[in-house]
Amino acid sequence: MAKKVFVSGCYDLLHSGHVEFFRQAAEYGDLYVGIGSDATILGYKHHKTVYSEQERLFMVKSIRYVKDAYINAGNGVLDFIPTLDIVKPDILVVNEDGGSAEKEQLCRERGMEYVVLKRLPSEGLEARSSTALKQVSSRVPTRLDLAGTWIDQPYVSCFTPGWAITISLEPTFEIRERCGLATSTRNMIRKIWPYQLPNMDPEMLAKLVFCFENDPERSDGITSGAQDAIGICVPGLCRHYYNGRFWPEKIDLCSDEAVLRWLEEHLAMVPMEPRRPGCSVVEGKDITLEKVQALASAAGACWNAILARDLAGFAAAYRASFEAQVAIFPAMIQPGVQEVIDKYSAEPGVLAWKMPGAGGGGYLACVVDDAAAFATAHPEAIRLVIRRAGM
Repeated sequence: MAKKVFVSGCYDLLHSGHVEFFRQAAEYGDLYVGIGSDATILGYKHHKTVYSEQERLFMVKSIRYVKDAYINAGNGVLDFIPTLDIVKPDILVVNEDGGSAEKEQLCRERGMEYVVLKRLPSEGLEARSSTALKQVSSRVPTRLDLAGTWIDQPYVSCFTPGWAITISLEPTFEIRERCGLATSTRNMIRKIWPYQLPNMDPEMLAKLVFCFENDPERSDGITSGAQDAIGICVPGLCRHYYNGRFWPEKIDLCSDEAVLRWLEEHLAMVPMEPRRPGCSVVEGKDITLEKVQALASAAGACWNAILARDLAGFAAAYRASFEAQVAIFPAMIQPGVQEVIDKYSAEPGVLAWKMPGAGGGGYLACVVDDAAAFATAHPEAIRLVIRRAGM
């Protein structure tokens, strides 16, 4: 009599890696599969499933290596315990990144064999993972702040009002966490709309996102600046005017194709180490009227230079804005940051540089003579694609 083998998972974006895992597990005996419920995935991973639990159950049951499958009735990491009581398996199989001491202990307690499989693709196929597929399949954009960063905080704009300038970016590259590209806001968006923004008025959408992220019950006491929500949700090149309040008094949009193409030809990013956990970029801040005026003035000059497609003027204003940011928040230059700036600022064709967002690490976003040539000379460089209206 064949042994009973049990595996468990979400199987939301079912792919060849899952099928190969089932094939390998079935070599140990008759394979039974536990599937995370919609409620469990929402509670544990904080996002809705692409496919309902009944669709996932149907798909998994249809795979020839699977003897039977069930929706797990438990919750959390060990949501499959009630299913174990039904199946009474002899072997629990996990992949190498799905194993845990808890699961191994559970097997000891129940007298089950514990098997860990390496995550190997089927011959001739590339490796797949749900995490990687979701990253690629998600069309939620990100944003790059070009100038005036920090002016969206009332404790800065109360000294003098000014503009923040952002561009909305297509997610054509891996968007790393804690790297200045508004990932906390983007992650909040993906809790509601995991794969793409809804088709609605961009400014209204940005305000909804801002209010959702800044829940009045938020425990950390921090209010995220509006420039992140606006920069992500409003397509193209955008400037927003802040005057002592969290939400801007006005928002101007440039969707001129010639201007957007020109920006893409002169912007490139290189990765740095992410901002270190626990570091505070606001520690030691020095906010004065003179320094905020310099920040506001640089943003105004930056906008004018971009619309005129004046590369020298753009580079000068872009760099001046970053210098004003650092003068106000010197902790943006965390250990290791200056070395990266020194390296790339000395490269031919690099005209100006800044760190996105609050700084501390992440990326160095450079104004360059020719983005294509820079990317050819520097394989680590990232070319940027600005999201157009209607995309």
